[in-house]
Amino acid sequence: MGALTDSRKRLSADHRLLPSFPPSPPPPSKKPKLAPLPSSSSPSLADASLPPSPPPPHLPSSSAAASGPSSSSSAAAAGGASTSHSSSLPRRHRRLPPPPPHPRPIHGPQRVVRAFRLGSALSRPNPSCFTPSPSSPQHPRSLGLEQYVELVNSVTHPPPPPSPSTTDAPARVEVIAVDDAEERKDDEEKQENEGEEVVKGSVVVRRVPLYKELYEASSRRRDAKLRALEFEVRLAEKGRLGLEQLADVLPRFTPRKEEEPFVPFTDEDEDSVDHALGGRNRRERLVVHESSNIVITREILQCLNETEWLNDEVINLYLELLKERELREPKKFLKCHFFNTFFYKKLITGGYDYKSVRRWTTKRKLGYSLIECDKIFVPIHKEVHWCLAVINIRDKKFQFLDSLGSMDMKALRTLARYLVDEVKDKSGQHIDALSWKQEGVKNLPLQENGWDCGMFMLKYIDFYSRDMDLTFGQKHMNYFRKRTAREILNLRAE
Repeated sequence: MGALTDSRKRLSADHRLLPSFPPSPPPPSKKPKLAPLPSSSSPSLADASLPPSPPPPHLPSSSAAASGPSSSSSAAAAGGASTSHSSSLPRRHRRLPPPPPHPRPIHGPQRVVRAFRLGSALSRPNPSCFTPSPSSPQHPRSLGLEQYVELVNSVTHPPPPPSPSTTDAPARVEVIAVDDAEERKDDEEKQENEGEEVVKGSVVVRRVPLYKELYEASSRRRDAKLRALEFEVRLAEKGRLGLEQLADVLPRFTPRKEEEPFVPFTDEDEDSVDHALGGRNRRERLVVHESSNIVITREILQCLNETEWLNDEVINLYLELLKERELREPKKFLKCHFFNTFFYKKLITGGYDYKSVRRWTTKRKLGYSLIECDKIFVPIHKEVHWCLAVINIRDKKFQFLDSLGSMDMKALRTLARYLVDEVKDKSGQHIDALSWKQEGVKNLPLQENGWDCGMFMLKYIDFYSRDMDLTFGQKHMNYFRKRTAREILNLRAE
């Protein structure tokens, strides 16, 4: 320890003896040492920035010692005069503060922000890392999501003012970068057709995310109700269910029996009907119906000519033919009973007289009871007009059909009373027919002249016995007159 102290003293003594030279600069490969920051007592930055003045030459220690008190006294005398000047001069070993270190770019790994996959919020770099200092050179920087949004907002036109219903909901924007020019053109055309906002260039703004559009389109394709609804809409748009096309399609699905009332005539039928209705011998017997003992002469049959009123013989014979048609084909027609034109007049003679018609419907005479039928037809003659009343046992209601559109509730109440008495007399049962519904018929075909009421009544009976809707009108009356004449001549209803 003593040797080390001696050596230090010796080195310090040698250092004071040797002349002081400015320190040599450090080698270029080493960093210069940083000088301590100047304190409040140190000279100002302006004085420190001045170059240091070279120190005065030092005399050797022998000469300095020889001069002794003279040199020290002179130095002390001179020191009082130059105290302020010497304090502003820098010290021997003072150096300027080094410049700030050169900022270097960050070489840490960074995830590149993609257009379609922006990555998670934790993996996105901080935008403040890309802001250079004023003294550093400007380097190109990569754009993040915020920069893409700023670029889009600076390019696109301002959107229209939002509606009151959407002011509260924030708008969602999805930015998509398109690199290929051809693909970009195709995408722009598709988006224009779909009504999306398109920016001419390499940036497309989509108000709704792409995944949401694809999900909704897929759900629409897989929804059975939506497919059925779209099919119905297409049919309605093309007009395939129009009334004219529907009228052409319906006959394919309806039974054949609906076409039978309108079977066209052959040439032979036309000649036979014209000869029967236009012959000169009016008393000539044309046909005789043996079961009903009805004789049809030319004079009687000529009521089927145009503008003629139908008589009782033609109506009653045609009703007998309808009953025979039902017995021939019971599966094709309803089970019905057809009263003749004299029944209702006999029933209401003197008010209401059930006993006068009690023996008209014995089971021995008919082979069945009226309560077993589906429908019972009652022709009603009112002086110069024919009407029809229907006892619908199957549906439990009474119907009144008048080709002039009138209604007779008294006739329906009379028939309801008759049905109660008839069932009680023949089977001993009691039915509450008076509580059945009594109504007219909606959409009833009406006559447009003053002589076709009888023909309308016969076709009401014909169509209802087929269990068909009344699908005829005034334009068919001439055809039905000739057809009725042909069926009477053949004694066979079709």
